[in-house]
Amino acid sequence: MDYKKIELFLAAARHANMTVAAEALGLSQPALSKGIKVLEKDLGVQLLDRGRYGVAPTPYGVALMHHAQVIEAEMRNAKEEIEALKGAKSGHVWVGCGPTEANRLLPLALNEFALEHPHLKCTVLYGLNESLMPMLKNGELDFTLSSIPAQLVHPDLVQETLFSETATVVCGANHPLLKEKVIHAPMLMSYPWILPRKGEMERAAFDDFFIRQEMIPPQAIVETTSTVLMKSWVMQSDALTFIPKELIFWESKAGQLVELKIPGASWARLVGLSRRRKGSMNPTGRLLVEVLRRVARETFSG
Repeated sequence: MDYKKIELFLAAARHANMTVAAEALGLSQPALSKGIKVLEKDLGVQLLDRGRYGVAPTPYGVALMHHAQVIEAEMRNAKEEIEALKGAKSGHVWVGCGPTEANRLLPLALNEFALEHPHLKCTVLYGLNESLMPMLKNGELDFTLSSIPAQLVHPDLVQETLFSETATVVCGANHPLLKEKVIHAPMLMSYPWILPRKGEMERAAFDDFFIRQEMIPPQAIVETTSTVLMKSWVMQSDALTFIPKELIFWESKAGQLVELKIPGASWARLVGLSRRRKGSMNPTGRLLVEVLRRVARETFSG
């Protein structure tokens, strides 16, 4: 199978338009179409559905994309490895990052990384695990920095814990509950809640707390994947949220958000690195991982 033809197919599938893909590759559209048709003939299947408004991968095309993107990542890593051996002072790593990790750990690590390796480049894609893990598996990311489950749920990934943290109930600096000496679960029921969506780890832990108190968990007025929205609304109202403590580090220091001390209402989670089990990591990625490990030890141990 000709890898050059695979690159043509990937471009067409990603752009969903032959003209745009050809322009991106610096080719004519007939040349692009011919290359993809040769690949389809070699495989004996149709890879793209061609329509009036563009192209889309067929089920065969989707299967090829999954493997081709991983091959593409390995080719990229191999090229960078060779350049590093030649003494080239350049490199590029693609990192996926979750909300909590973007708050303190990654900025601290990137600052050190930039000082130590000013010639190397890093691209960071932000999101939750539900979007980051498929990108990692498909080779779009070299590794991710995010929450990791206590038990392995992605057998095709290798995961490494950097530190653990807790989530807790959070309110604004002027919340009425801060006048109370002791806060119990029933006292939380009369306030509006903004929470992670059902099915997310933090939301499951939140619901479990109330179930252990033999109570029906409060309904969220707003469910969201946006931690910025959670923090902003809570700061400006009497609403409550349940959020990792690391995510309110700076707001807590500034006196804008406060952790409510509620017995049994905290929840621990692991933060770490995920990478593909089968595959390599380029030299730039390995350097950044070492910096992340060092910063995590220095900042979060104990």
